Amino acid sequence: MSAEAPQFQLKFAETPADLRAAQRLRYRVFVEELGSDGVLVDHEAQLEADRFDPDYQHLMLIDPARSDDPLEQCIGVYRLLTGEKAAELGHFYSEGEYDLTPLKTSGKRLLELGRSCVAREYRGGPALFHMWAGLAKYVIEEGYDVLFGTASFFGADVSRHAEALSLLHHRHLAPVELRARALPEHFQSMNLVAEDQIDRKRAMLAIPPLIKAYLRMGGTVGEGAFVDTAFNTVDVLLILDTDMISERQRALYGKGLVRNAK
Repeated sequence: MSAEAPQFQLKFAETPADLRAAQRLRYRVFVEELGSDGVLVDHEAQLEADRFDPDYQHLMLIDPARSDDPLEQCIGVYRLLTGEKAAELGHFYSEGEYDLTPLKTSGKRLLELGRSCVAREYRGGPALFHMWAGLAKYVIEEGYDVLFGTASFFGADVSRHAEALSLLHHRHLAPVELRARALPEHFQSMNLVAEDQIDRKRAMLAIPPLIKAYLRMGGTVGEGAFVDTAFNTVDVLLILDTDMISERQRALYGKGLVRNAK
């Protein structure tokens, strides 16, 4: 795959060097910017890694003009796991936080997304659009029905995010048949502020841009949040049934392509 903008290259990681470049970007964003950590984070080499990386696909957006160092040329990354691969492995990453039974028994083809980030200086520009356009092309060509994965509010203090989490709970819960729920031992209610007490404008401003982008496409959230103290985040589970994507969003990201008949 290649992005339309000539300075960008969009591809899946194919070599150990590609994976290291993706992990370098994740280190810049998750560790240096946001203060996250983990048992496999390599601070000396400046790589953010975990045990799931070897089994996942890594969709990378490359800007060769950014640096002479190939490790610094990755400006965007998405980590992907298909339902078929998860069945071989016996798990999705998200199952460490959520009971995915409703998704796994839905009969729909699943694609898990995670560890998504864009380099600081490319945010607000076309980088995320090109990532999503490439992802849309892959989803359409491969025929996936539901995209899901955890997304984060940065900072593990739930009270900071109470209004935004409550807005997600009251307005954007997934339909019951797809409504995965945070594991009981980790369950953090998102119903923290009564709906009539929410300042919707303020709450929307507090929702991270990636989550808002999913909501615009028809995305929903699972029941409950997960507080990840090691990663310094409050996580929600995003669930996007591709049948719910508006025609406008299909045209924007998928060039008007229609779902293949089954």
